[in-house]
Amino acid sequence: MAGSHQQNESPGPAAGAPSLPAGGSAQSHIAPGARVPASCQIGPFCRIGEGVELGERCRLDSHVVIEGPARIGDDNHFFPFSTIGLPPQDLTYRGEPTRLEIGSHNVVREFCSLHRGTLKGGGITRIGDHNLLMAYVHVAHDCQVGSHIIMANCATLGGHVEVGDYATVGAFVPVHQFVRIGRYAYIGGGTIVTQDVLPYSKTSTTRENHAFGANRIGLERQGLAAERVQALQRAFRLLLNSGLNTSQALERLRAEPMTEEVKELAEFIAASRRGVIK
Repeated sequence: MAGSHQQNESPGPAAGAPSLPAGGSAQSHIAPGARVPASCQIGPFCRIGEGVELGERCRLDSHVVIEGPARIGDDNHFFPFSTIGLPPQDLTYRGEPTRLEIGSHNVVREFCSLHRGTLKGGGITRIGDHNLLMAYVHVAHDCQVGSHIIMANCATLGGHVEVGDYATVGAFVPVHQFVRIGRYAYIGGGTIVTQDVLPYSKTSTTRENHAFGANRIGLERQGLAAERVQALQRAFRLLLNSGLNTSQALERLRAEPMTEEVKELAEFIAASRRGVIK
């Protein structure tokens, strides 16, 4: 059943009538104590709880849950299954009235979770303006996140993390509690962050990726003839173990007859824009 909500500037409909903003759905629930302007778009199966204040022109696509106390600015877009303002994942939290504050013009993608603060951390989680939080991003309790920040898929902020303006946090980056990320910092994907990240820096984990020859067993299982697998193995030995650089190895490959698979390998390397793992 649809709940009722209070308009910022109008008294709302008659008692007993569903009260949803323009574009809203009767399958959504808006608590009586929530403030949702008529300019907001509320999709189906959303839940807006007590103590939530939405700004103008916010959009909740579907299955979005926002619990309060939470104050959210204008022109924010929440994609399906994002959960906003839920209690912190902190064992010391006992239901105290902490808050989440979000600025304006933010994009919050699918399955993001943004939690309220704790009393010991100041009581407020803050997120600024013009941020892009990609799918599965987590912002834990008491984080202070600035503006114009990009957090890529599955980036995770532990509690009490500070993120400066214009920082980029790459995909699958876990950030330890109480860490500070400086302004304009760039953190490469998969980096485990346990200490402060310098402002203006490019910080990334060491990547020790190697190719280990042809996928012989997999190719044989797919029915590739033994002589073709052997040709690929010879090509990989030339690329990886001959001591030649990539360009020299390609020249050697092209100087001899090539099977279709070796030709595909050579063309793939030649067309690479970022280089290949060797």
